[in-house]
Amino acid sequence: MSPPPDSAPPTSPALRVLPAAGGTATDADPADPPSGPAPELALSAPLTATLLETFRRLDTGPRGLTEAQAESRLARFGENQVPDARDPSWARLFARSARDPFTAVLLCLGLVSAAVYAWGTAAVILLLVVVSCVLRASGEHRADRSTAALRHLVATTATVQRRTDEDAAPATREIPVEELVPGDVVRLGPGDLVPADVRLLRSAGLTVHQAALTGESAPVPKSAAEHDPADPEPAEPAGPTEPDGSELKGTAAFHHPHLCFQGTSVAAGSATAVVTATGADTRFAAAHRRTGKPPATTFERSVQGVSWILIRFALLTPPLVLMANAALRGRGLETLPFAVAVAVGLTPEMLPVLVTTCLARGAALLARSHDVIVRRLPALHDIGAMDVLCVDKTGTLTQDRPVVHRALDAEGHDDPEVLRWAAAAAWWSLQLADLPAPDALDEALLTAADEAALMEYDGVTALPFDPARRLATVVVRTPGRLGTHTLITKGAAEAVLQRCSLSDDERSRLRALAEAQAADGLRVLAVATAERPAGTRPHEHGLTFRGLITLRDDLAPTAAEALAGLAARGVTVKVLTGDHPGTAVRACRDLGIPVTGVLTADHLDTLTDAELTELACRTTVFARCTPEHKTRITRALQAGGHTVGFLGDGVNDLPALRTADVGLAPRDAAGVTRDNADLVLAGKDLTAIGHAVAAGRHAGGNIASYLRITLSSNLGNVIAMLSAGLLLPFLPMLPAQVLVQNLCFDAAQLAFAYDRPAPSALRRPTVLDPRALLRFIVGFGALNAVADLATFGVLAFALRGPGDDESLFHSGWFTENLLTQAVVMVLLSLGARGTSGRRPGPVTWSAATLAATGLFLPMSALGPPLGLSPLPGVYYGLLAAVLTLYAAALMTARTHQDRRLRNPRTESQETSD
Repeated sequence: MSPPPDSAPPTSPALRVLPAAGGTATDADPADPPSGPAPELALSAPLTATLLETFRRLDTGPRGLTEAQAESRLARFGENQVPDARDPSWARLFARSARDPFTAVLLCLGLVSAAVYAWGTAAVILLLVVVSCVLRASGEHRADRSTAALRHLVATTATVQRRTDEDAAPATREIPVEELVPGDVVRLGPGDLVPADVRLLRSAGLTVHQAALTGESAPVPKSAAEHDPADPEPAEPAGPTEPDGSELKGTAAFHHPHLCFQGTSVAAGSATAVVTATGADTRFAAAHRRTGKPPATTFERSVQGVSWILIRFALLTPPLVLMANAALRGRGLETLPFAVAVAVGLTPEMLPVLVTTCLARGAALLARSHDVIVRRLPALHDIGAMDVLCVDKTGTLTQDRPVVHRALDAEGHDDPEVLRWAAAAAWWSLQLADLPAPDALDEALLTAADEAALMEYDGVTALPFDPARRLATVVVRTPGRLGTHTLITKGAAEAVLQRCSLSDDERSRLRALAEAQAADGLRVLAVATAERPAGTRPHEHGLTFRGLITLRDDLAPTAAEALAGLAARGVTVKVLTGDHPGTAVRACRDLGIPVTGVLTADHLDTLTDAELTELACRTTVFARCTPEHKTRITRALQAGGHTVGFLGDGVNDLPALRTADVGLAPRDAAGVTRDNADLVLAGKDLTAIGHAVAAGRHAGGNIASYLRITLSSNLGNVIAMLSAGLLLPFLPMLPAQVLVQNLCFDAAQLAFAYDRPAPSALRRPTVLDPRALLRFIVGFGALNAVADLATFGVLAFALRGPGDDESLFHSGWFTENLLTQAVVMVLLSLGARGTSGRRPGPVTWSAATLAATGLFLPMSALGPPLGLSPLPGVYYGLLAAVLTLYAAALMTARTHQDRRLRNPRTESQETSD
């Protein structure tokens, strides 16, 4: 049998009933405990407690508990369930949505409106707040319910040994995992999930996958042998950490061979064990406990920056309007309703609704079409902004099994005979050593070999793989030679070469050949044979070297295509693995990932944070990583200005996953990891991540378009309105007209939630940069203000003096404002694509409706109640000329903006539609 491979644990829906595990008991069976449990059980004990001490502490014995004892303990200790983080109720999600910075802007303006008795404005703002919070709370509540359903995709039963009463013989039966209690005796077999923390009583060839707790890719040998007090304690390895980054206490326990833990699974062998801890007392539950609040994500930080800019402007606008009108026009509090209306006009009331709608639609599409659950809506924008994705190698880029690469003879040439010898050894090891299943390396040999060739041999005996010798040997009858047996040995190259009859020079040459293959990222097995007289003991000396078998990791079927898609979208993949650097580099090369640098953990430990930040951005493979290394690398990439995603599946990935801007986990990940992830994938398929990136950029592009267009247009209108208010002897617009105009524009802008960005918008990260957004708003807002003031001149000419008819002036400016806003929506949303022949989308149709409202509302029956009146025909001709010039200036500015954003030397982090 070959060394344990890097592979993921097999799973089964239930723990199977097995015959009594073989092997030798490590302690004499003590007497069964007296009837009834002790008043209190001591559930905590030293890791090195003997089996007898464990039985006494748990008040149990090798025959297990009686049904009455189990029932009593279940009532005392509770069900064997990891305490899940309670999903917030819909009401709590609603209250949390009300604390959103965007919503705070609206609430502030609503309070100001209510203070000046502008009840209509206050009612509209309150309605928008309620709609926004309902949409956000409902979307997150649906995501929480979907994730909660995933928690049940684990084993639900365990095989337990119990007695009906004290005198009855123990019997095994299946019970729900939740009903296990300390002191129960359980049976484990290949593929079983360990249902609780246990202490082994008997075992046979037991190896356990502990990747969910320690990150080790290879199965760990376990046995019922007790710790010798004279031996030193196991070294404290780098193990899982608490979510706050502190080290998880007691990680040395994972390396005690007689202990197994909840959250791990049996790779091979069988065992009988006594349950030592259940539920909240398990070490898996200790890793599950979260402390501290996760840091704000990229999107949340950007939103807060934009929101506080809006809050400052909105709160400063009313006093500035009041002071300016009092100083220049002698007006008093009668201008306060107008000042509030102007502040409302500056604020994008539909922002919370549109943000939530965009993200909720993207999340629903991912769940429906690609089985990706977005647990936290802002994370959808973050994955759209992601430009670096950190992944593990095993199970993500590669499958959890090796495949044969080449079979080489002693000269390094291809030789199928070497594979035939190695496969025969694997086959008869499986048959004669009574192993439950071949290990991953043997399975790869059997898959690659010709099955008919294996039948040529008749096995005699087998020496299974021994980690100390690093060899496995079988003896077969030599075909056509009675009385002669052939000994076939395979294993680590160094171990096999030491047992071959070779000169020193030849042994050095073959060792160099094996090392060259290993340096190329391949696993290497050496094969040797010897003929022995029948009946002699299989001595592994004086062997004839046959050749080398090289194996590589089997690539994930969709990995290469998915990685190419991510690269096309500007996402760089970095591999953070605990494996050998050569193995990781080999996988990257086979998948077409350009490797620009390799950094191992020992070198990483010598770097300062600043040095690591600089080096991490230029490195592709990080090898021999512990959980602490993964977290530090993630922070270094963030410090380098990157938006980082992290794909993890084990408890050891939890710190890095929570540190990243967006955490991703497959559906079959450890429960604590899945519950802390922002997005849950159907599997470790990078194709699903590509779909999530596209959906995030779709939503982020629409949100960015809305913010740029709305805020620049609103700022231009406010500047023009304030300027006109100081120049005119009357208010340029009545407060009711400002609010109606603002509501019309806001309703039209809801179309951005349903728009379809151009393909170019999906090819780069959509980062919401407050500074870049502010520059855009100021520049295009000033251009909009110029157009509004030009309309002021047109009105003065068309109406022969703005003071002749306030109603006509109000109507003219009302119409012009809605028309310019419609032009802005169309031209800035299309940008350079305006001439591409693209079919009109929701934004175009919404803008057309807005323009029609501006043209026909003053002359409709609703005009007089709002203080509007029909305009003279000459005004429309002059307005058309102003709008034509404005559209030309707008397209020129937008073309310049697009060209600057496409230049990689200027503001590569900004985004464009």
